[in-house]
Amino acid sequence: MEILVCIKQVPGTSAVEVDPVTGVLRRDGVESKLNPYDLYALELAFQLRQKYGGRVRTITMGPPQAKAAVLEALYMGADGGAVISDRRFAGADVLATSYTLAQGLRSLAPFDLILCGKQTTDGDTAQVGPEIAEHLDLPHATGAAQVLAAGEGDITVRGAQDGLIVTQTLRLPCLVCVDGAVNTPRLPSYRR
Repeated sequence: MEILVCIKQVPGTSAVEVDPVTGVLRRDGVESKLNPYDLYALELAFQLRQKYGGRVRTITMGPPQAKAAVLEALYMGADGGAVISDRRFAGADVLATSYTLAQGLRSLAPFDLILCGKQTTDGDTAQVGPEIAEHLDLPHATGAAQVLAAGEGDITVRGAQDGLIVTQTLRLPCLVCVDGAVNTPRLPSYRR
């Protein structure tokens, strides 16, 4: 199974200032970390690779220092990763971010599954994953807390949506946004 995981480097603190002119977070001098929800998506990817074989690759969009997020994913067990970086991406909104990531994901094809964390801690919109799926014309599910089955041509996930427990079977390739209840992420390996 070829799995791509969208990851993002986010501020490691909630004490981040917003530039009053541009409306963009001031990230200079602020410690960064891998988005916590993306850790759940990575762990799910590793579990699926262990069960079904294949590869896990990551992709991120951000400034050059976002490479640290890809390296952390490699230390955790990812097989490869890509950084999409350009100064023109600074302050990108959900639409621009999802479009840019969709184009990057397209360049990494073929793939069976794209996994995203349910949201990022710096934006909290929970819209980038579903919009990526729309740009790529892929079926998608959000809030996945459990993978019930994955076969040759589909995956079945279960999660909470609007207070209901929903089970969905999606044809591959597809995109799944993962909730924090799905697993406990592993730590990076010092050997890797």
